Amino acid sequence: MKLFRKIRQKLIKEGNLKRYFLYALGEILLVMIGITLAFQLDNWNDDRIKRSAELNYYENISSQISVDKQKISDLIALNKWHGDQFKFAIELVERNDTTQMDTLGLIIRNLTQYSDFDRQGNIYETMVNSGEIKLLKNNEIVDGLRVLEEKYIYINRMENIHYDAMMTYVVPAINPVLKMTDASIKEPEMIFNHEFQNLLVALIGIITEKEKVYKEAIREIDLITDSIGVELNYY
Repeated sequence: MKLFRKIRQKLIKEGNLKRYFLYALGEILLVMIGITLAFQLDNWNDDRIKRSAELNYYENISSQISVDKQKISDLIALNKWHGDQFKFAIELVERNDTTQMDTLGLIIRNLTQYSDFDRQGNIYETMVNSGEIKLLKNNEIVDGLRVLEEKYIYINRMENIHYDAMMTYVVPAINPVLKMTDASIKEPEMIFNHEFQNLLVALIGIITEKEKVYKEAIREIDLITDSIGVELNYY
């Protein structure tokens, strides 16, 4: 600034107004360029901070849904195991096979068991309520999280339906029939009939629907994970 002042004073003393005005214009342009560069640098730094925060969110989301995926995968296996058991029980009842009463007793006791998804947390709703969702620039990931949240809600709904069916129909049906401590059947005639068979069919229907939405959630998690992987590798 001291150098510029000396140049201005020199030009004024020389009385060269044309050169003075050209210099003044150049000085103004130089100041404007400096201000513009400062703003650009500030914006670049702000963008860098936001991008870093965005990537951190992606990493956290990936880690959380990875845990969810493992839980759901375990539930799919458990759900299938129950379904296979119930199908086998239907076969035993259908052919009135009393030679496998012990096996049937164990299966009937397991009618009170069901898969229950306990997820890590509500990612999408939490980010929307906090406004942090705006930091995520990848619309595929944002839309994926929204769809995944819908899948989670449906999973919880189906699990509630399963629980209600168990408490409303299963427990009253097996209480007079089964001794829970050793899974021994006390009233066989109440097992080998179409009503009990219908109960098993209804439970299999619920289990089948649960398996479907479990797998849909897994597919959505895989899509989100792939998109996050692209973002992290890109950076």
